[in-house]
Amino acid sequence: MNPIWSPKQEFVLQSRMEHLRQRISSENSIILKDYSELHKFSIENQETFWRTIWEDMGLQGVQGEVALENPQLMPGAKFFPEGRINFAKNCLIHDQADDGIAIIAHDETGLRRELSWGELRASVASFQKMLLEAGVQASDVVGGYVANGPEAVIAALATLSLGAIWTSCSPDFGVQGMLDRFGQTKPKVIVAGCSVRYNKKPIDLTERITQICEELPSVTHLIHFPGTEAVERTEFSKLPLTSLQFPKPSSSRNELFFEETPFQHPAFILYSSGTTGKPKCILHSHGGSLIQLVKEHQYHVDLRANERLFFYTTCGWMMWNWLIAGLATKATIVLYDGSPFSRGAKTLWEMCEQDDWSIFGTSAKYISALEKQKWQTPQEMKLLKLRAILSTGSPLAHESFDYIYNKIKEDVLLGSISGGTDIVSCFMLSCPVRSVYRGQLQGAGLGLAVDIFDEEGKPVQEQKGELVCTKPFPAMPIGFWDDPDQKRYRSAYFERFDGVWTHGDYAERTAQDGFVIHGRSDAVLNPGGVRIGTAEIYRQVETFEEILEALAIGQEKNNDVRVVLFVVMKEQQELRDDLKDQLRKRIKQNTTPRHVPDLIVSVAALPRTLSGKIVELAVRAVVHNLPVKNKEALANPEALEYFKDIPDLQK
Repeated sequence: MNPIWSPKQEFVLQSRMEHLRQRISSENSIILKDYSELHKFSIENQETFWRTIWEDMGLQGVQGEVALENPQLMPGAKFFPEGRINFAKNCLIHDQADDGIAIIAHDETGLRRELSWGELRASVASFQKMLLEAGVQASDVVGGYVANGPEAVIAALATLSLGAIWTSCSPDFGVQGMLDRFGQTKPKVIVAGCSVRYNKKPIDLTERITQICEELPSVTHLIHFPGTEAVERTEFSKLPLTSLQFPKPSSSRNELFFEETPFQHPAFILYSSGTTGKPKCILHSHGGSLIQLVKEHQYHVDLRANERLFFYTTCGWMMWNWLIAGLATKATIVLYDGSPFSRGAKTLWEMCEQDDWSIFGTSAKYISALEKQKWQTPQEMKLLKLRAILSTGSPLAHESFDYIYNKIKEDVLLGSISGGTDIVSCFMLSCPVRSVYRGQLQGAGLGLAVDIFDEEGKPVQEQKGELVCTKPFPAMPIGFWDDPDQKRYRSAYFERFDGVWTHGDYAERTAQDGFVIHGRSDAVLNPGGVRIGTAEIYRQVETFEEILEALAIGQEKNNDVRVVLFVVMKEQQELRDDLKDQLRKRIKQNTTPRHVPDLIVSVAALPRTLSGKIVELAVRAVVHNLPVKNKEALANPEALEYFKDIPDLQK
């Protein structure tokens, strides 16, 4: 297989990854010839590797004498058990001058805000003072019901500076969805924006915020700000708690204080999608999150100080945590709140051109939507600074690789990356010193012993199997909230293969040492006892212009499983019999006969999580007349109605 993009040699020689390879080779009197050998060193010499990158990245903190305790235990291993570090301190206290730009924020109204490093530090100090006056201490929880704007970043960094725990959800969560999350983690303080705008529609959140605070007895203080509609609220004064307005920007700076927390001290609570029950509340540490995310930025993306880093995300997705960690590399982070199509397909790309983004991060769904709209970069749009496009959230189709290089930009690193909420980072991601191959993630991340296991737990190459990690890594969760004996934590990741992290993805390692994700393991189809990844089917369906998107399930029928494909048609398009025949023919030609759906059904919409992922399991439950355990985890639970009582499914 030939690559579709390769880095220029002069870039490779100047890259942070090459610098790291030379440093490790020199300090250990060995010769590491390429990335594969560097990666092998990183997983076979874990203590040396993690100490080296801590120093190489310039992290502020104390390592302690031991870099890894109990390396043979998963879970149970501890990185830097005597270490002390603070996530927020590393994001704020460095040599970036006060007048440099730390944050650029856009919203749908067209408002563009810049925060200098000095303004960011002053704002965090003011908010820190407010939290201290509210009685917030180390290990208390502060919850954000916030859009992706500067206020969310300020509140999170102030929370972390005190050693308290930040947890956030985006405004598209309804009241019950919020209570399913904050009801478990019991925040002491809630930070909330009173309004947002999405797809040109203003949304007043006052009533939701009031209901959430009324239902959470743990909350002693509500700190609120107007949001996009710039309207101050007075209704909160009636709540049985202290209601405060978010501190306004000030030129006078309070003195910033940082709690030097243990490396394993909790920093973030992230939530699983919650589509099979109440969401899991996943605890991530100051040190583990920081060292892993900065490693990804500096080596796998080659991010540099003053470059502009963008990822299209909400505060309810782990990519928001990924984004704000860019401040620790002294980069400027770019925030956007709103629909990525509020002004059509050009919306984000005009900002990219205007702001000179170096890194453009988004979802595979967004790239597919651009492709369906036939968007291509206008001749006057040069995107001169853009050197990497990152995609995650679901597998990036092979055809989307062609689309990026043919229609967006020819000389760009296209990094399909994959990890998740569970590790607040990536297992496989971009590698700027390696070539890009169509349809592949470039490789496993440094320090991560990623492998593919067959059903018996044996490593396989160029075969589909379970994505696993066979050695501990710093970004493993501390555990789950309110799970003192770690029973639920162990059950989630370590029961499938004893002592090995099983991630829940159905994947394959390629001949080029890259990876292909074939879908979630729990959504794998099993016709005739043969395992099939849903992504393999979606890839073929997405080549049809008449179809917007698709979802496949396995329906139990006559002591076997048959493949059922649901499609959402474009406006004014119908699912004709000849189109069904074309679909089946293309799927058969490009996959196997077992991938061919027995039934193809048109529906009006597909159910999605609040982070935009389609939910095969919920549809499968409806088709089999089983209860859907937590509809509050869905952005559009009403879409499940389309899958009830479909005559063809009864045949």
